[in-house]
Formats: sequence, C-alpha cells, structure tokens
Amino acid sequence: MYSGNQWGGSFEIGDGAAEDDHSRNMDLDRGALSARQHHELDETQQSWLLGPPEAKKKDKYVDLGCVVVKRKVLWWALWCLVGAFVLIGLPIIIAKAIPHKKPRPPPDDQYTEVLHKALRFFNAQKSGRLPKNNGVPWRGNSGLSDGSDAKDVKGGLVGGYYDAGDNIKFHFPMAFSMTLLSWSVIEYSAKYKAVGEYDHVRELIKWGTDYLLLTFNSSASTIDKIYAQVGVAKINGSRPDDHYCWNRPEDMAYPRPTLAVSSAPDLGGEIAAALAAASIVFRDNAAYSKKLTQGAATVYKFARQMGHRTPYSLRQPDIEYYYNSTSYWDEFMWSAAWMYYATGNTSYITFATDPRLPKNAKAFYNILDFSVFSWDNKLPGAQLLLSRLRMFLNPGYPYEESLIGYHNATSLNMCMYFPKFGAFNFTKGGMALFNHGKGQPLQYVVANSFLASLYADYMEAANVPGWYCGPNFMSTNDLRAFAKSQLNYILGDNPRKMSYVVGFGKKYPRHLHHRGASTPKNGVKYSCTGGYKWRDSKKADPNLLTGAMVGGPDKNDGFKDSRNSYGQNEPTLVGNAGLVAALVAITNSGRGVGVTAVDKNTMFSAVPPMFPAAPPPPSSWKP
Repeated sequence: MYSGNQWGGSFEIGDGAAEDDHSRNMDLDRGALSARQHHELDETQQSWLLGPPEAKKKDKYVDLGCVVVKRKVLWWALWCLVGAFVLIGLPIIIAKAIPHKKPRPPPDDQYTEVLHKALRFFNAQKSGRLPKNNGVPWRGNSGLSDGSDAKDVKGGLVGGYYDAGDNIKFHFPMAFSMTLLSWSVIEYSAKYKAVGEYDHVRELIKWGTDYLLLTFNSSASTIDKIYAQVGVAKINGSRPDDHYCWNRPEDMAYPRPTLAVSSAPDLGGEIAAALAAASIVFRDNAAYSKKLTQGAATVYKFARQMGHRTPYSLRQPDIEYYYNSTSYWDEFMWSAAWMYYATGNTSYITFATDPRLPKNAKAFYNILDFSVFSWDNKLPGAQLLLSRLRMFLNPGYPYEESLIGYHNATSLNMCMYFPKFGAFNFTKGGMALFNHGKGQPLQYVVANSFLASLYADYMEAANVPGWYCGPNFMSTNDLRAFAKSQLNYILGDNPRKMSYVVGFGKKYPRHLHHRGASTPKNGVKYSCTGGYKWRDSKKADPNLLTGAMVGGPDKNDGFKDSRNSYGQNEPTLVGNAGLVAALVAITNSGRGVGVTAVDKNTMFSAVPPMFPAAPPPPSSWKP
C-alpha cells in the first residue's frame, strides 16, 4: 500500500472503493487547475478567447457584421473615399457635363484643296437658269433660248454646260465628263462625304444628266435621232457665231443652231454610259434613278441599231473639227459595262464579253494610242471597268475568257505609264506626253492618272500587292507614285514652278482663253467684235475662273499665258472632270477609320447572283 497527499487527498492502491473516490477527486482537481490557469492568462490571450470588454468594444470598435474594425480605421477609410471623389471623381463629372466642340479634322492635303476649287469650275460653266446658290458671282442666266429651233424638244435645250472658253455645248464630251464624275462618286463616295463635297458633286452631275435627258426623247422606247450640239463655230468664218464673237454667255445675241444626228453609235453610247453611271450615284432617289436607267436603255438601243453605224461626227464639219470620234466600238464596250452595272440585265454583260466585241474594238492589239484614256478612246476605261467584275466577283463561265483578256490588257496599259518602259515620252520636267506633244496635254494626263490610282485601289481592295510588267514587279505604290507625280507637276512641281489650276498657288495662268473670265461684268453688252478688246487685253482676267485647269505646257515644258494661245491656256469640261476624278482618287483626306480606298459593293448593287451562268442566247450579238 502506498499513501500520499501530493494532490491534496489520500488513497490506497488495491482498494476498489478508494479507486472511485480517487477518480472523483481527479475530476475536481482538473477543474480547479483550469480555473487557476484561466486567471493566469494575460490580457491579449483573454481578448482572443473572450473578445474585448464591453466598454472598450463600444468605444474603439465598430461591428460591420462580417468583420469588426477599429473606429479610427473606418473613419480614415471614409475620409480617403471622400478625398478621392473630390480630387478625381468630381472633376471628371464636371468635365463630362460641359458641352465640348467636336475635334477639328486634320487639315486637307493639297489634293483636296484643289478638289474644292476644281469642282467650282463646273458652276462657272453652267448654262441655263442658274440656281441662287451657284457660287460664282460674275455668272448669270444664259442660253435661255437654246434649242428653240428643235420643235420636238419641249422647253428647248436649256441647261447643261458650256464646253470650254467658247459658248458651245458639245454633248459628246459633256456626257463623258458626267460619266467620269459619276464613276469617281461611285468609287469614292466616302471621301467626297469626308471632305464635304458629296452633295455638291451630285448636284453637278444632275445638272448635266437633266440636260442629257433633253437631247433625245427619253420617255420613248425607240428614237430616230439625237441632238449632238448647241451653237456652232465656223473655221475662219466671218459671220456671228460662237467663235467669231467674243461675248459673255449672258450677252449672246447671235444665232445658236441646234445640230441633230440620225446615226450616233458613239454619242448614243456615251450618253447611255453617263445616264447609267448616274443612276447608280442616285440610287437613293428611286424615281430619278429609274428615269435615268430608262433613258439610258432608250439611247443605248438607238446607238446599237442596225443600219446606223457611222460615227456621229462623220460629214459634220461643225463637229468633226472639234470633237471627231474615230471609232464607236469602244463606246459599245464602255456603255454595255455601265448598263450592266446599272440594271443587272445579263444581256449587256453577255454583249460586253462576247469575243467578237474586243476583236472589233481592237482591245487586245496592243496599239499604243489605244492605251490612252480620253474622250475619244474609252477602251482603257472600259477594260478597267470590266476587270473590276473579275477582280471582285469572278463570275466564271461564259464571261471569264474575255474578262481575263480585259484584265491583262489593263495591266499592260498600266505598264505603259512608267518612263522606264519607254512607251511614251516625258518632258524633262516629268509630264507624260500621252497625246504626243499636241495641244491640251493635261486632260490626257489627269484622265490616265485617275485610272492608275483606281487600279491601285482595286488591287489593294483585292489584297493584291502589285503586278508584273515583263520581269519587273510593279507595286500599287508605284502606280500611286506615278499619279502623284503627274498631279504634282500640274500643281507646281514643274520647271516653271507654276500651277496650271487657276486660283491654286502663288503663280497660275491669269489670261485664260475664256470669254466669261476675260470680259468684265460691268453692265455693258459688247458686240461680237466689241468684245475683242478683252480678248486682246494684256490685263489679267477680271473674273477669276477658280479651279479651271488649263490645256497645259508644250513638249518642252514651255507655257504661254496668253488668251490667243488656246491650245495651252483654254480650260475644258473634260479636263476638269478628269482632274476631279484623279484628285479624289489620290487624296488621303477622309481616309480614316471606316473609310476604305474604294467602295467595292455599290457598283454591283443591281448585279444579280452570277452562279450558275447560263450560256448566252444565240441572238444576243448584232454584228
């Protein structure tokens, strides 16, 4: 037996009752020990187990439900939030509440600056009863009796545009000018909108197409003649006419006969092209667009009719000397392409791609002058227009063979633009001599610069970096560089350091061969010969013909700023139409987010699905 009192009690081993008492005593001892240990915990340990005393808890802490934080920390956090709001949030709210002006767009490049001016030239060339907001203060109503001798034209032939420095209305180049303007709007409508000229250029096109609809019975389905011209100019004549007389259009008091032709495959084809292209421009005006396509169909049918296949200018001395048409097959191809895009009627594209048409048009003969786009040669324009179909829609059989030929011919035409290949001569100053040094060189320069820029944009839109000229790879940038070099030459980068666009730059022509610009608006109506004092005056033009591009320098970069030098110093409707098209194609103004190089889709808005393509009907071709 062992006894002891170490834990404050006694027990004996071996005794059962004693064991029970011992267990109870152990439990009591443990409870006492726990109590003593609790009293011995420091303050920090107690706070972990039991939390802060009630008084301190109420003063120093805040219970947020999920967490308990010190009151000072909470206040510090709240004041930080208030400070951040005052310093950051409040200024932002105030700044957003204040109305702001829209940021100014980047300044126009020089091409857009000239574009604004070049379009104003058309306002100055208008004939008829002018709108109040025409924007050319020295111009007024004129030609209000035009077409009075054309008894079958209701209201006469009032309106349209004067062609150049005289007061004649030549319908062949006028129609081509409207086609060019419409083509540029279809491709670059976003650019026109971005630079604020979209409504203006459409108004100019409509002024022209409204007039072209008067030149034939556009409400009929079949016609037997078309009016080709208003006003005449006899070579070395002595009777009052548009060349013998030097008068402002507002003061014309001499006869202005109207010329009608019963055979006009070229003129009819060009007017059809102009109306068809404009119908795409005005697709948002359903009634007017339909009127244009119906008129285009009528005059196209007239152009293609059998038994009347002689050029409109043949045996017409009052036309032939000025705007002689050397062929009509190019107008057939050109107008058929435009008619197809405007209507979606597959008979037009079937005709345009029938292998016999390019053969008759000598489209694949690689004739040098046939590669130059102009009012007399639509072939390069037609080939590019049809290449567009292959590049973006690739319709396949039965059109593919001819479309490949047009595409290849277009690529070859573009190769000829570069001096390194020696197709055309260039002046020492860098101007391309597309018309071999003859008068009015700049109108050929701008028309072909437009095609070069447009083809570059087509390739870019098709993700093609360039093409081959023999073993030489030429990039889209090479084409644009060519177009820019020609436009830069016109705008002053030439040996004379002279701008050939009136009103642009510090030095430009001041003595235009132009009756309206040279004759002051002073209330005096000069006689035919009385106006010669202004023709022969050495003084600068009293009326600034803003935006007019003159004919241009000679093959040696020489230029004579004289009214008697009409080959160099006379502006034309065709020249300015090409200038406008080339400028809008090459300018970078407006090419930002959402503005692509060309509008791929609008041209094809009337084109139906082309798969599968049916074989052409056997009667579709008329030789």
